Amino acid sequence: MHRTSRLTLLLLACALPASADVRLATIFTNDMMLQRDQPVRVWGWADPDEKVSVSLSGNSASSQAAADGAWAVELPALKSGENLELAVSGKNKLTLTNILVGDIWICSGQSNMEMRLAGCLGSQEDIAAADLPKIRRIKINRVQAGRPGTDAPAAGPWQVCTPETAGGMTAVGFYFARDIVAKTGVPIGILDDNWGGTRIEPWTAPEGMAAVKALKADHEKVAADIKADQQNLAKDPASPAPKPGGWNGMYNAMVHPIIHLPIKGAIWYQGESNGGEGESYYHKTHALVKGWRSVWDQGDFPFYWVQLASYQDPTDDPTGGNGWAKLREAQTKALDIPNTGMAVITDTVPFAQRKDIHPKNKYDVGHRLALWALVKDYAQKDTPYSGPLFKELKVGGDKIRLTFDHADGGLMIGKKEGRTPAVEDKDATLKRFAIAGADKKWHWADAVIDNNFVIVSSPEVKEPVAVRYAFEMNPEGANLYNRAGLPASPFRSDDW
Repeated sequence: MHRTSRLTLLLLACALPASADVRLATIFTNDMMLQRDQPVRVWGWADPDEKVSVSLSGNSASSQAAADGAWAVELPALKSGENLELAVSGKNKLTLTNILVGDIWICSGQSNMEMRLAGCLGSQEDIAAADLPKIRRIKINRVQAGRPGTDAPAAGPWQVCTPETAGGMTAVGFYFARDIVAKTGVPIGILDDNWGGTRIEPWTAPEGMAAVKALKADHEKVAADIKADQQNLAKDPASPAPKPGGWNGMYNAMVHPIIHLPIKGAIWYQGESNGGEGESYYHKTHALVKGWRSVWDQGDFPFYWVQLASYQDPTDDPTGGNGWAKLREAQTKALDIPNTGMAVITDTVPFAQRKDIHPKNKYDVGHRLALWALVKDYAQKDTPYSGPLFKELKVGGDKIRLTFDHADGGLMIGKKEGRTPAVEDKDATLKRFAIAGADKKWHWADAVIDNNFVIVSSPEVKEPVAVRYAFEMNPEGANLYNRAGLPASPFRSDDW
């Protein structure tokens, strides 16, 4: 089916009431960003049967509004462009100005993605210098819905990044965008689409649930509810939407209405509200990513997330496994999804802030996410982009040798303070490694770096079989880095 007709049908599925004047979906405003190298899709509402014409950068297309007013057109892709005008005409005329063509990234999750730049460590100087017209941002309001919507609840128009507007932007998204613009010159649009305190389930599309076998029971219930609602609509088009349940509510209201707008990719910072989970969060991450990729229909677009930060008081128990340890493990395991990446930030929370669930250093978060994008999506091939990720172990006598991915440049004992890059701490020893034998009793281990390996041992474990590193709610003092200054992800080699 032609993409324009497909879009029109999707809008018709739950179109808004027609109005006398042609109007655009709220995602279309002055100063907006359009995704480069993708078809330009424009949609809105008008009187039934009204002819609507759209023009942009020398290209034009027309559509006739359907019986309920929905119309949509598709224009050819643009490689670049700035100060463009989008003209829409029917019985009335609309003109959008100062449109920029670049890459759009959706910045989603809960409060640590929602956190505004103005409240972050070192942000005042960054805000004062934020005369960055190649960064654009639009904020999506926090709404849930029991059925998929067609118009995003935008909090306002697109904004150009200036010292006056930057403070209200997602801090993680701002630093992510600023790094990419600085390194590549590519304009970056931020879809600031997040909600503090939310779980992963309401952000997930039903199509993603259907793709994950472990969520079969949940999906069957959701599918039954959707079918019942569709039957009610068939009987009575004015039937009120059901109340949002545990799944899909934010997706319906805050994501589905913008899936016709092409994007470059997504960054995601969420998990605290699912913090007691482990393997189940791994399955839900698969559903989230697969669902969004399915509904956007742009292939396996990049999807990068943030591993949860350190939180609460550390413990002296080498067993670990408390708090968010298993959630972080699930986040790491989910890297088996193609074209995904993860920023590790367990080293960004000073001990004095250990009980703040909203760490103030968002600079390193956005920077480390940007490293993944710069290498994977912007051809910055010589840039290290991940800290060490555990690969395998080899037992030799009373010692275990650990091998890591992303250690090609060498490993180091690092020290990190504030927003400054981690530096080698030659006088320190590796911390937060634990070792166990077949008895499954854990002991703090002696760990040393040997070229690109770590050798772990303990006089209390003569025949070791397993290792854990930073596998706890707050792995205070964990200090294994690669020489690019990126921290190693917490891990365990066992499944006990």
